[in-house]
Parts: sequence; structure tokens; C-alpha cells
Amino acid sequence: MQTELLAPAKDKETAIAAIDCGADAVYIGASEFGARKNASNSLEDIKEVVNYAHKFWAKVFVTLNTILTDDELEEAVALARELDKMQVDALIIQDMGLLYRLIHEKLKTPIHISTQCDNRDVDKVSFFRKIGVSRVVLARELSLEQIKEVHNANPNLELEAFVHGALCVSYSGQCYLSQYIGGRSANRGECAQPCRKKYTVETTDGKVLAKDVYALCLKDFNASSHLKDMVEAGVFSFKIEGRLKDAGYVKNVTAYYRQELDKYSNKTSSGKSVYPFIPNPEKSFNRGFTDYFLAGRKDCYNFFSPKSMGEYVGKIVEIKENHFKIKTDKEIHAQDGLTNGIDGFLVNKYEKGYIYPNKSIKLKTGDLIYRNVDVEFEKLLAQKVKRQIGIKVVFSNGKLILEDEDKISLSIDLPVGEAAKNPDKMAETFTKQFSKTGDSDFYITNFEILSELPFMPISHINEIRRKALEELMQKRLASYKRQGQKEMSLQPFYKSEVDYRANIHNQIAKAFYEECGVNVLEMSLETNIPSHKMELMRTKHCIKYALGMCKSPLHLVLRDEFGKIYPLKFDCSNCEMIVLNSK
Repeated sequence: MQTELLAPAKDKETAIAAIDCGADAVYIGASEFGARKNASNSLEDIKEVVNYAHKFWAKVFVTLNTILTDDELEEAVALARELDKMQVDALIIQDMGLLYRLIHEKLKTPIHISTQCDNRDVDKVSFFRKIGVSRVVLARELSLEQIKEVHNANPNLELEAFVHGALCVSYSGQCYLSQYIGGRSANRGECAQPCRKKYTVETTDGKVLAKDVYALCLKDFNASSHLKDMVEAGVFSFKIEGRLKDAGYVKNVTAYYRQELDKYSNKTSSGKSVYPFIPNPEKSFNRGFTDYFLAGRKDCYNFFSPKSMGEYVGKIVEIKENHFKIKTDKEIHAQDGLTNGIDGFLVNKYEKGYIYPNKSIKLKTGDLIYRNVDVEFEKLLAQKVKRQIGIKVVFSNGKLILEDEDKISLSIDLPVGEAAKNPDKMAETFTKQFSKTGDSDFYITNFEILSELPFMPISHINEIRRKALEELMQKRLASYKRQGQKEMSLQPFYKSEVDYRANIHNQIAKAFYEECGVNVLEMSLETNIPSHKMELMRTKHCIKYALGMCKSPLHLVLRDEFGKIYPLKFDCSNCEMIVLNSK
């Protein structure tokens, strides 16, 4: 069985690093209309990434997954045409106006439906499958059983699921808190992350239950212990979150999941990666880890800090005036970054088991200490990872035949020359020199010489090798076949009416729903904030559960740092919490 490891890229350099580390595909923002406004890239850079990825038969997906105004829609369609010409492997979209236009454009680039479309039930996913899209990105909140249910109903549709990274506390595409507070829309790539701010949890009559906590802050997703189960449930693409993360983060996490996923399935791209570091996701940015709802409700929240905790290193066993001792089996280095989960500091000196911090910090015996910067690991992480494609080489009767791991082959006639005075020595020299593939895209897995070689100087062998590997790569690129998008058509929607939560931000999107048999009650919240009570966020994270008050009859509210109140509603039948506006 084949599966795809999909890595994020904020820019060209990160994309190439992800591919080097074993990603089968990368997703990257274009110059406009990606859901991370601070991670845009020029068409020239995207083309360079495409050319690099396709050498390894890896794919490049481009995000056009914001909702669009009427004017932006035409720009997005024009951008999609340009991306189609440069052979990107998919467009990830949210706006139904853009989908409507692309249905009629009949581009060859596959269409993937973004997780921003709130793909959490069978009917929604089935609707997109009937339209004819190539892939649907599932909501992060789904359990293994729910994923399996979606797959069983849509067995021939590619399903993509998140496997690692930061979690939006709300169902994706259904969070309006940032827009409501300050006009920065998550659906337009401008989220101000109010979920990472402090709130006080109160009863409606003013009783404080939890003061100044990060009540909406989730830990980071880590599904590495469920990869086999996810493969069996029908997930095809395993997606790492992080289009704002740096190259070091992407390299470490991609390398880790490459090694883990290879235990249960075959990759869709070619080549192997050699890492100068031992991948460990705990050493990269994380707020603590959760497997979220894959196998039932867990403690998925971090009320204490939205900052990175890193890896656990030990417990404080002794405190002195300006230093302390921890019980640990890990080597601590000067300039490492440590934290107690709330406050952070650097290590000035580590001597005889004692840590000397660079500043005064309140600590006590028994505190757990984490390392969120490992300077020695970062040095290893900064080194380039080499990814190369395996090839077999055979020389027989004047012909040199190269065949790579994808059965792409090349035959070269070696020039007839004078016979070698020492055939065995010539064969040894040829094998040694030809195997020096160095920084090329290939490495030799097997070398056979079945007949005598003519005499060739080392410089000539090196030139033959250079030209042969170059020609083989050109043949690989010519053999690369992009998956095409099959014909799409509008289908009846599974609901008879929709409101602002359908995120209809342009007239073509409105027409899309109407032609699918839907009564559009109102446009997007970004178009006009409704005057009625509305959901600013719907989430599987439940504050009552977190506070040990599950199914308590008490009515709760959140109070932000500025005193603004947000009533909470609890849909216990679906195990969901809703944050409402205060009107």
C-alpha cells in the first residue's frame, strides 16, 4: 500500500529542505490567496520548487484556500491558470466561487478541498466526491472510526488527514473570533490567534472558576502512535501542519514521520534521505503533545502557556542561590533554552550536574524542566540532508546501462578504444570512479561489469558519469506523469439552506450554492457581521471537561483581558463547546 507524506513550506528553501528530508509532497502558498498571509511566494520560486520536487517524483501543492471577494476571484482564476501551466500537482481551495470557476475552466491541475471547508461528516465529503474533486482534506477532530466511515462511503476518493503540528481549537473554517474582535479573518489568512490569549472562566453570576488562563489554547497534534491505524482507516496523505514554521522544524518533523510511516506503507516518491541528525519532534516547537480525538477524548489543552515546551529533560532535585540541579539522563549544553513550562531561560553554565541560568527565575524542588532549544541538535539540523535515487549500473558488450529505482533506464555506447593492459584494474578503476556520485541526485546500488572495458583515463570516466547521470535525470523528468483532474460538475448539496457559516464571500459562490439547490440565508461574516446571536467558534475542546465539570448545569462565560464577555454554550449530545458573541 502506498501513502503520501505531505510537508509544509513557507518558502522555496523550506520546500527543498522538506523534499530532501523525504517528503512525498509539499504544500506552499502562492503570491496571493493562501490561508497564511505571511507565507507567500513568487511564481518563479514555485516553479523552482516544482522542478526540484519532480526530480524525485515528489509533488507540489499550492494553497489558494482563502475566501475571495468578487474582484479577487478573477485574480485567483488567472493565478490558477499560471500554476496549471507550470505543472503544479494540485490546487488547495476553500472558496466555492473559485471551485465553480475551476469546474468551467477545465484545468488539468487536480483540485483538493481544503480542511477550511469544514470536512467533518460523510455527507459533506461525499458531496465533494460527487462533484469530482481529486482529494478532500479532513477535519482534525475526526476519530479513527469517523475517518473509516468517511473512507468506506468514498473508497475511491483520496483522503488527507493532519498528523502533526499546531491545532486550531475551532473546527477549521468555522472560527470567527479573530474577525469579530479585530477584523482579521482566519478565512482570509489573517488570524490574530485570540485562542492563544488569556481568559478568565466565570459563571454567569460572576464566580471565577479559573483566572487568567489560556482557556482556548491546545497542545500540538502528534499522531505518530496511530499511523498504522490511520493507514488502515483509509488515510492516503499524512499532512504535517506548519506553513509558518522554519526549515529546521520542517526538516526534523518530516524526517521523523518519513521513518515512522515507512514502517507501515510505501512512499509515493523516489530516493532515500541520509540525515546528519536523529529526528525527534520533541526537540522542535511544541506546546506539549496530544493525539486529540483519534482514539477518544484526551487532555488536549495547555492552560499554562502558548509557548514551546520542547522536550522533557528532568525534575529539579536541589536549588541553591544562583543555580539548581536536576535529575536527568540528558546532556545539557551552555546556551540551551530551558523552561518550567511557564518561564524560560538560557543555560549560562552546566557543571557537575548543576545548571546556572542566565537570569533569576522562580523555581522550586520538584518542578519539571523542559528544553525548547538544544544548541547541539540545532547545529546538526542546520546541515544539509542528502536525498538520492538508487540506480543499477551494468556494462556489457560496449554498452553502459543505467536503471533507476523507478525502472527508468538509459543505454550509452562507450567509445571503442585500445584494450586495457590490465582489464581487472580497469574494471576496478571504472567502478570506483563511476560510483563517485557525490552531490548528484543518484547513488549506485549495484554495479556489474560483464565484459572487458576499453582503456579510459580517469577524467574520461568522470565525464561519462556526469553526462550519464544528467541524461538519466532528464529522462526521469520527461517520464514524470502529473495526475490529471477529471471532469467536474455541480451536484445537489446535502442541505437545503446555509447561513454565514458557509463562508460565501462573493456572488459566484452564492450562485454555486443556489445551483446546487441551496437557499442562501446570508453572506459571510466577513461581508457583514450578523445582528443576531452567532457562533464565533465551535470546538471539540470543552472547558467544562478541562475543569472537571463535565455535564455540570452551570452556565459559563469567558472574559478576555479587556473585560469583554463571551458566553459559552455546551452541546453535550455532540460533545462540543460553542463560543458565542456577547450581543
